[in-house]
Amino acid sequence: QLQLVESGGGLAQPGGSLRLSCAASGSTLDFYAIAWFRQAPGKEREAVSCISSSGDIKDYLDSVKGRFSISKNNAENTVYLQMDSLKPGDTADYYCAANFYYCSAYMEPYDHWGQGTQVTVSS
Repeated sequence: QLQLVESGGGLAQPGGSLRLSCAASGSTLDFYAIAWFRQAPGKEREAVSCISSSGDIKDYLDSVKGRFSISKNNAENTVYLQMDSLKPGDTADYYCAANFYYCSAYMEPYDHWGQGTQVTVSS
């Protein structure tokens, strides 16, 4: 059974950087698209980024384009989200999720979810 574990969250200053990791176990990520979602208190969960199973498609929320970068390391069976130029509005719990083959901006297609990692951006 595929399991996902997020890590790398923490406290960062505005303009700072964090790198989130989504480590998969139980199954290979070769057949899964991996998305990052985030949810701030009082707000709905929103898709931040996604990488297709082949790695040929990468999607980003408009507000993070140019600041965030998603990548996959097949040898490590891990997906990363590099977050640069962080803003207070990036503060949220971040979750990774897996869907068979295809990226989606909606939560419904994703069958596997990690436990989340907290990101706080504050001066």
